[in-house]
Amino acid sequence: MAEDYDKMTVAELKELLKAADLPVSGKKSDLIARLAEASGSEEAASNESDEDWDDDGDWDDDVAEGHVAKQKPVLDDDTKAALSLRAEQKKKTPSFRRTEWFRYKRLSRSGWRAPHGMDSKQRRNYRYRSALVRVGHGKVAAARGLHPSGFREIMVQNTLDLETMDPETEAARVGRSVGGRKREQIYSRADELGIRVLNRRRDI
Repeated sequence: MAEDYDKMTVAELKELLKAADLPVSGKKSDLIARLAEASGSEEAASNESDEDWDDDGDWDDDVAEGHVAKQKPVLDDDTKAALSLRAEQKKKTPSFRRTEWFRYKRLSRSGWRAPHGMDSKQRRNYRYRSALVRVGHGKVAAARGLHPSGFREIMVQNTLDLETMDPETEAARVGRSVGGRKREQIYSRADELGIRVLNRRRDI
């Protein structure tokens, strides 16, 4: 198996790692070692499960699986069409950059700001400057505020915020100031309720 990985490109190896939900950082040798280790552990687990399997008819079909990382929202046809149309419109939308973003690094990391200078070339809409934010660039109203997956994002700071959420239409986004211990509690409670966490960390 390692010989097969050696013949593959780095891009192909990263695609396999993404499919296996594994880190994609490192050199090619690191990627190969990570894939080989994962495939070896999968084979060992399958052999173990085959040996230990005992169909005594005592298992339950309705056991809850907990958190599903790729859980899909329940959407009507109109919302699906609105999301699809918004995605198509977004491909044609220019990238809005702040004035002089190419000159100063701190401005390149900043978000959009409307130009106000009297002689500003961007405000005067010179063709060689980046585009201005205008009302016409707005997207489909029916899909406004929705995550690309179709969920409506709910900011979560503690486990109590999860209790009022609808798992079929809403997904949680944990606040950036939430600590590791509380974040782990939020993940556990979200798993119990079947709520998808959009910014779930892999190390927790």
